[in-house]
Amino acid sequence: MTRPPTAAQRRVIDAADPVTGRLKGTEAQLAALVRHGLAFRHARPPHDHFLTPAGHRLRDAEPVPPAPETPSASGVFTARIGGEEDPPAAGPARVREVHSAWQGLLELRRMTNPDGATDRPCGWERAHLVQAAALALEAAGHVPAGADGRQGYRVRATPQPEAVAVREPDTAALRACSVTLEAAGWQVGEYTEPRTRDRYLLASPRRV
Repeated sequence: MTRPPTAAQRRVIDAADPVTGRLKGTEAQLAALVRHGLAFRHARPPHDHFLTPAGHRLRDAEPVPPAPETPSASGVFTARIGGEEDPPAAGPARVREVHSAWQGLLELRRMTNPDGATDRPCGWERAHLVQAAALALEAAGHVPAGADGRQGYRVRATPQPEAVAVREPDTAALRACSVTLEAAGWQVGEYTEPRTRDRYLLASPRRV
């Protein structure tokens, strides 16, 4: 964003739904917020507008960096992959940011998949496998592992092309992760580590 929003645009931002970021305003106001990277138009009818992570930060009076071109570009938003040393703080603001990032990713699918499909990953996700899989899990409410060894999911890169590994010590939680990734358009298989006998998932973006 190159200039602050007008007073009218700021009122629209401040009046957004506190959880979903859904916006109400004139078509001109909403279109301007989309141009500035502070809002996006949902792909499905009734095509409502929602705040992007940058829009949420502006409403919360935090500094707004230039709007990213993708849901997690430029370090603006990073999905929880599990086991981070310095993870983002949990709470309502994080829930909103994750929700907006996931909605933004669905919109990116609609705009970049040749047939406009939102039920399978797009090119950005294939180039950012770990972040894409982690966002699907975090957006669905799965708990990432903590740096202190607390149980939760961990998403990691693998030597295999277009595949990530998802580990979760709890068997039921691991299978729930599999269900979530399949619903998000990933092909998922469950395997056993030969040395440790631990179960894990291998997930790849579905193409058709």
